[in-house]
Amino acid sequence: EGISQIYLLIAFIILSISILTIKTSISTAILLSLIIILLNYLYKKKKSRRFINSSMIFLFCIFISFLTDYSYKNILKTHQRNYISVWLNLEKDPIKIKQMKRTILYNLNESEKAISSGGLTGKGYLEGTRTIGNFVPEQHSDYIFSTVGEEWGFVGSSFIIILYIILILRIVALSELQKNHFSRIYGYSVASIIFIHFMINIGMVLGLTPTIGIPLPFLSYGGSSLLAFTLLLFIFIRLDANRINEW
Repeated sequence: EGISQIYLLIAFIILSISILTIKTSISTAILLSLIIILLNYLYKKKKSRRFINSSMIFLFCIFISFLTDYSYKNILKTHQRNYISVWLNLEKDPIKIKQMKRTILYNLNESEKAISSGGLTGKGYLEGTRTIGNFVPEQHSDYIFSTVGEEWGFVGSSFIIILYIILILRIVALSELQKNHFSRIYGYSVASIIFIHFMINIGMVLGLTPTIGIPLPFLSYGGSSLLAFTLLLFIFIRLDANRINEW
């Protein structure tokens, strides 16, 4: 049951090579590939398959590196490349950095100011000055957490985060109890979807992840988002109810 560790390792390798390719160069990614191949060669038990496995790993890493480089330069749009550039600190020119702060980083800067101004307990419900003044664009949807930070402060923000953690852990715990294979996998999927949205949205507001427009489940404004997450939970609760009735 569960995801094999090899898939997690492959995902980590792909992410590492992609970031290295964008942040440095293809040659650095190739160097990492050679290190991975060396480790595989040293620790592989079956000597007869060492060369074949090492060759496949090397070709796979080279493919990922060139694919990332091509996608970054030719497929992604300018504003998407700029978001990644800001996230990885690729830009070194002080003038361009100032321009980015006035354009690309405007939402993030205002969001961080709103959260930091909330302090420990916040300014109070509907008392956030930056929220009232609409300083943060899309504050009702993608940047809703900045409103929480400004009006409810560190205490309120921590409370919201704890609620999400409890919800996700509860879904995982109920998924473990499912006897039906589909119900178990569905529960894991619901927990993963909520977790990914939760982590990316809050990371985006705090500047830890690129701005990609993912809503915060059950808090961000938008009927389609609320309906989708509600249906996900409703179906899982119904599946869990079937498990209880079978007893």
